[in-house]
Amino acid sequence: MTDLDVLVRRTAQRLTRRRVGAVVAAVAGDATVVHAAGSTGGPAAPVPDARTLFEIGSVTKAFTALTLARLSLASTVDLDEPLRDLLPPGSRVPSRDGAEITLRHLATHTAGLPRLPAGLLRRALTHPGDPDPYRGCTVDALLAGLARTRLRARPGRRVRYSNLGMGLLGLALARRAGTTYAALVADAVCRPLALADTGVTVDTRRLAEGHTARRRPTPRWDLADLVGAGGLCSTAADLVVLLRAHLSGGGELAEAVALCQRVEHRIDRSRAAHLGWLSHGPAPATDGRRQFWHSGATGGYAAYLAFDPEAGTGVVALTNTGRPVHRAAAELHNRLTAIAGFR
Repeated sequence: MTDLDVLVRRTAQRLTRRRVGAVVAAVAGDATVVHAAGSTGGPAAPVPDARTLFEIGSVTKAFTALTLARLSLASTVDLDEPLRDLLPPGSRVPSRDGAEITLRHLATHTAGLPRLPAGLLRRALTHPGDPDPYRGCTVDALLAGLARTRLRARPGRRVRYSNLGMGLLGLALARRAGTTYAALVADAVCRPLALADTGVTVDTRRLAEGHTARRRPTPRWDLADLVGAGGLCSTAADLVVLLRAHLSGGGELAEAVALCQRVEHRIDRSRAAHLGWLSHGPAPATDGRRQFWHSGATGGYAAYLAFDPEAGTGVVALTNTGRPVHRAAAELHNRLTAIAGFR
């Protein structure tokens, strides 16, 4: 058994100490290793595997931004096009200090928008027993809330992570393309990469049952028209393909992948926001390189992806429990770079 195999297996086992089930995949050069532990949930449930479906939450944002990059390169949209140009006529989009929100701002979390749509926090407080806080995020509700939203900063000034912003981006891109978000992502990303199991609507027979942080079964989230912020399901096998596209240049999506990594807005000396990804480095921990990552969480699931283009390494961690996996997965990724000889 190789060091890589041992590390991945131990990480999967570690995650299931406090979670129902987990699948962990690692990429190092030409090698890919996948291990799983725990169960998919339910009576006599099997151990999950590389083709078990999970909600991936905010990892969806990497797909939304890659779709933006493809449409930008095809001149269907422009990164610096105002959001208002892609929304229904009469939509009111806030601005600040003379600056309008653009698609670039949405994809890099620099629009100045709040994290959540207007009224969502209030709804969560007044409906504490509702397991799905996003079910009311229809296009009408989102646009009505956007009209009364006040920007926290001038667009383009600083990074302020926003589910609302990325959800609006997915909605706007689908409107420009004249289709649904699900169909657009399938055409722009999933088909070119042959991601057969990634989508908004999936085979629920292969979907691991979601659980709260206390391991209690919980229903799926329905993000309605905010789906571009976190509404996709996927598998470890599909997400490994996405990572390899970002590590190897992307094949048919090479230009779009490069654009996602190249566009950045610095958060501080070591961290940056890109199109659909966050990154850290240069720093001693990364030996002067930049590592890209994104985490995701819904009521019953958590996910984490990371990759290091220079080291040629990447990790995927998925669980059917609403408890974060990023710490164990990030530690695994750092160990992978050590094996690759970069530390």
